[in-house]
Amino acid sequence: MKGIGVSSGIGIGKIFLYKEPVIKINKVNIDDVSFEIERFESALGESINQLDKLYELIKENIGEEKAKIFIAHKMMLEDPEFITDVKDKIECEKVNSEYAVNEVVNFYVSIFENNENEYIKSRVVDLRDVSKRLLRILLGIKSIDLASIDEISIIVAKDLAPSEAAQMNKEMVTGIVTELGGITSHTSIIARTLGIPAIVGAKDFTKIVNHGDYIIINGDNGEVILKPTTDEIVKYGDIIKELKKYKKELLSLKDEKSISKDGFKVEIAGNIGTSKDIDKVIENGGEGVGLYRTEFLFMDRDKLPSEEEQFEAYKIVANKLNNKPLIIRTLDIGGDKDLPYLDLEKEMNPFLGCRAIRLCLDRKDIFITQLRAILRASVFGNIKIMFPMISSIDELREAKKVLKNAKEELYKEDIPFDREIEVGIMVEVPAVALMSDIFAKEVDFFSIGTNDLIQYTTAVDRGNSKIAYLYNQYHPAILRLIKIVIDNAHREGIKVGMCGESAGDKKLLPILLAMGLDGFSMNPLSILRSRYDLKKYSKEEVEKHIDELLNLSTSEEVQRYIDIRILK
Repeated sequence: MKGIGVSSGIGIGKIFLYKEPVIKINKVNIDDVSFEIERFESALGESINQLDKLYELIKENIGEEKAKIFIAHKMMLEDPEFITDVKDKIECEKVNSEYAVNEVVNFYVSIFENNENEYIKSRVVDLRDVSKRLLRILLGIKSIDLASIDEISIIVAKDLAPSEAAQMNKEMVTGIVTELGGITSHTSIIARTLGIPAIVGAKDFTKIVNHGDYIIINGDNGEVILKPTTDEIVKYGDIIKELKKYKKELLSLKDEKSISKDGFKVEIAGNIGTSKDIDKVIENGGEGVGLYRTEFLFMDRDKLPSEEEQFEAYKIVANKLNNKPLIIRTLDIGGDKDLPYLDLEKEMNPFLGCRAIRLCLDRKDIFITQLRAILRASVFGNIKIMFPMISSIDELREAKKVLKNAKEELYKEDIPFDREIEVGIMVEVPAVALMSDIFAKEVDFFSIGTNDLIQYTTAVDRGNSKIAYLYNQYHPAILRLIKIVIDNAHREGIKVGMCGESAGDKKLLPILLAMGLDGFSMNPLSILRSRYDLKKYSKEEVEKHIDELLNLSTSEEVQRYIDIRILK
């Protein structure tokens, strides 16, 4: 059996077959409307209480960035329109709360699913997750508590909602297998964050296994061994022991430089979403922050953060890094990230619409406030500014003009800032990659954002599980674009890093090294592993393979070549 390996490692254990409890909704005519509304309000309060607890649990165990999804869920339940619609249905039609909730939710789902806006469509998963919680409470159905798993297990499910995946007992869960999902799904991200081996896209797997079956999974290659032999269990048990030794060895590299076998030095940094995430980067020996996703400062709130709020957040990270580089990406809202309080126009193709730098240039009041905050924080560390979603030279020049205006304002107000602060761009649009020789003349650095670069180059929605198999970082076109960007950057004497998921990919590491990538920014938990792997490869030796690799025709050929000729 094969699926898509999305979180590295070997998992051995009994299957914990997770099946959602069946929720059957019956329509019941009621006489006491007040009592029924009271039932609804009570269940609503209990749901919100559960979400508050989940938020705190996940914030502590995984991080604030991942926990914020539960704030979004809470906002859905607290939506006055939703509450009013349910109460009106109970009162007008004299029906039970369960039926009213289900009808209202189904109505919302139909609207969302038929909306041409992909972001709105993607909210269906969250809406269903929230409604199931509410309905289970109303019906008295006890949910399966993944936190209560008390024996070594591998969770097998059709899919896992964010609220379910986040509750796993990480001491007992040694792996996850789901039928649905892709490399960027909630389950995949949470598994990688927790360091739990995971496989997604294992079609119809729940239909061929039983609760309690023994299983082995390989999160690196997507392999699943059902009912393994004694020899296989011993073999993979030995591999796990070696992995534990390997992890101890990784810790010894915390304070070392990131250097290849032949002495080529690169920078391995971490990605963060909030100021609280910086501790994970430091704990794992990160050589800086290659991507500070500032949009999380703006999300899950009802108004824009002030200049002072932003300044304090950036200052905290800069101080903790002790002059190590901190690349702050300006606001990247749009696509799959929304700010309801901005009342942005709903778009047919939000990933191709008014997002990121386009939004900032449209709303210069928001943009200049953020730039002022970053500039003010720049005196507390080695801060660099990075513009996302640049697609033309005109956009870049306009953004730099706004930055110049922000500098002039601070200068007039006698507020200190780093007057020589470096400015770079995300290279995530194919047009910029192809014209990177031109862009390299006007910026101080590049950072390749592979998540969007892959999506835009291959015309694949990275959030669509139906076409997840087409979203592939090994696509020869992607590798060619990366090589073009690196070469053009170096001709102009500027550095180029990478901050997408591909930066932490084991197979791509030697390829990116050989292409001359200067910096890798990744999930903090991948930093030490990447530093360890880097020592195994000679840049000079791998360089000999690059021309041949770039002339291969398919992603499969690329992966096979890397496995056989380079990783060996």
